[in-house]
Amino acid sequence: MKEKDISRFISLILRHKPEEIGITLDEHGWANVDELLEGLQSVCEIDFSLLEKIVAEDEKQRYSFNEDRTLIRANQGHSIPVDVELEIQTPPDILYHGTGEKYTSSIDVQGLIPKSRLYVHLSKDYETAVKVGKRHGKPVVYEVNAKSMNEQGYVFYCSVNGVWLTKRVPVEYLTKK
Repeated sequence: MKEKDISRFISLILRHKPEEIGITLDEHGWANVDELLEGLQSVCEIDFSLLEKIVAEDEKQRYSFNEDRTLIRANQGHSIPVDVELEIQTPPDILYHGTGEKYTSSIDVQGLIPKSRLYVHLSKDYETAVKVGKRHGKPVVYEVNAKSMNEQGYVFYCSVNGVWLTKRVPVEYLTKK
């Protein structure tokens, strides 16, 4: 298995299916590093130094270690209920959401909803949103009036890797770019 594939598999485990390799996450999404490495052995060859390399070099900065590197977790994107200890933050005035063209008719009616995830993911810049959208086909970017949402009481968080999160974005705060 290639390093990129191992990273994707770790993402699957830490965000969605820890039981697939026989591990559990605590209430904050942390997994024991030794247990993770042991569980991964059934799928690929990995040791602590490769895990450190994956965490350090992941272009999306998906993962974090605790201080003594005995625990690891995904920074956001979970479909399982965990509290990754995000603090409420004031968002920039405008955020962006990248998606595929095939999803726009649904978004135009119901706004942005987290679907299988805990939060809607938003980018602070247009270019990142385009990249995200390309993963889903022909990219479409929505501009989110985060300032107005925040003024109306919607709560925002910013994950360790700079992804902005909120529970939902109603249609009235969206503009298709």
